[in-house]
Amino acid sequence: MRIPPKTPEVRVPRLVGLMAVDAREAARARGVRLAAPDRPDFSRTVVDYVVRQYPPPGAEIPRGAVVTVWFDLGEGEGGGGSGVREPRVPGAPHGGIRRELTTPEPAPKAPPQMSALSSP
Repeated sequence: MRIPPKTPEVRVPRLVGLMAVDAREAARARGVRLAAPDRPDFSRTVVDYVVRQYPPPGAEIPRGAVVTVWFDLGEGEGGGGSGVREPRVPGAPHGGIRRELTTPEPAPKAPPQMSALSSP
């Protein structure tokens, strides 16, 4: 087991993509602590994968500082099937403004005029 050097600052390890158990070990080896706000049972979490972390990998932080990690939702957790939706532009409210926004009917076409140069 490698003991981290006793320096005042350490570099944050890359934790994204690691399982919880491996993320805890990598953090301990670098001399930082982990927090997981979306996992109250983080100390018992084993196979969930880290999907986000803060501060980012490579940032220098004081030894013993906290790195926050977030995990992918497991089977049957959250979700809800809402997915990504395109933005919708709200329409005008019902009433007078809607009438003003309707497209007017096109004006009738004027009959073609004869020019003075076209007469025989």
